[in-house]
Amino acid sequence: MIYKFSILYFVAVIVANLGFTYLPMIQLPAGQALAPMSFLVGFIFVLRDYAQRELKHKVLAVMAAGVVASYLLADPFVAVASAAAFAISELTDWLVYTYTKRPMRERVLLSSAISTPIDSTVFMVMLGFFSLPGLLIMTASKLVGAVVVWFLAKE
Repeated sequence: MIYKFSILYFVAVIVANLGFTYLPMIQLPAGQALAPMSFLVGFIFVLRDYAQRELKHKVLAVMAAGVVASYLLADPFVAVASAAAFAISELTDWLVYTYTKRPMRERVLLSSAISTPIDSTVFMVMLGFFSLPGLLIMTASKLVGAVVVWFLAKE
């Protein structure tokens, strides 16, 4: 059996970390900056939910591999923050998704709505550049993936 969502999930984690390391920030009019990879991160949370459907709780192994990849691939300045934010937010996403007994599309939206602000907060606090506008911008950009899936999903 091919576990396409699990593979996509892991590859997306690697691509996101490479993007955070090598792509320049987008300067926003309000003086805030946005990492272009923030949009991909929202889809990573959704891919994790679909990977859990494929692997059940074995998705935790893929999540652990993602934490290691986050640590190894990120710029040294962001390596620890990236790995910590990923580990905490992905575990939160797993818990909410696992214990919420709702239709798939609602679970994706709810788990992402809870885990994306945690991801942004941990990342920005650990790097020392937390701001409420920055948190709102990063969280909103990450929620794009969940909203797209919620809108398109039939179940």
